[in-house]
Amino acid sequence: MKSPISLIHIILLTITTISLASSSSSLPLHERFYQCINLNSDLSIPFSTAFSTPENASFDSILKSSAQNLRCLVSSVPKPRLIFTPLIENHVQASVICAKELGIELRVRSGGHDYEGLSYISDTQIPFIIVDLSKLRAVSVDSQDDSAWAQDGATIGELYYRISQKSKNHGFPGGLCPSLGIGGHITGGAYGPMMRKYGLGADNVVDAKIVDSSGRILDRASMGEDLFWAIRGGGGASFGIILSWKLRLVPVPAIVTVFTLATEWDQDSAQMAASC
Repeated sequence: MKSPISLIHIILLTITTISLASSSSSLPLHERFYQCINLNSDLSIPFSTAFSTPENASFDSILKSSAQNLRCLVSSVPKPRLIFTPLIENHVQASVICAKELGIELRVRSGGHDYEGLSYISDTQIPFIIVDLSKLRAVSVDSQDDSAWAQDGATIGELYYRISQKSKNHGFPGGLCPSLGIGGHITGGAYGPMMRKYGLGADNVVDAKIVDSSGRILDRASMGEDLFWAIRGGGGASFGIILSWKLRLVPVPAIVTVFTLATEWDQDSAQMAASC
């Protein structure tokens, strides 16, 4: 039989737990998400460092930083309750865990542009938060291994620049636009001018790190070949949040000549095109 003192301790603990839970649930969504992130991550961060709400002066500029479709920015389109900019990969894990715990949706954007607005709008009635990966943009090139690791927030231009710093005879068969975010580019297939020789950019991915719906970080070996196949062209954020890609670098000449042929579309042009 428990002593009266033990019973009192149990009752007080129960009351305290209920009180804390009630207090937490009464907080605004952004504060509950912030608390949850700090509880589930390896690095605690001040709110102002990585979080922005519609009340912050910087919110609009951050929201519009990669938006290219003005129709997605009008006042009638629902806006995120919060923009979270992870500083380490573990923060991305925590965001998935906390979104499930709080019953909210995530929209994920990498470091490039987005014309469709899929990374910053939602057509559901569920509150949503943007996870902005623009600060996870490290690129590590290993010219001896003919490979490079690129975090999801890097752009294609940054990848090309880092490759050129290490080697004049390596390249990656991606797109032409330097502001393309590598996260969305690869998940969309990544076609470019070298695809006839080396295939799509997605064909030259040899490994990847992804956060799945349970908040686990998986690489190619642990995610399995089916999921690894699906994320290379199956659409951004369809199967998880990509953290980084390991890319196969391809041989290129040190000097390349590029030219543009301008012509008017007349009968001769039509005949020339038909003969190609």
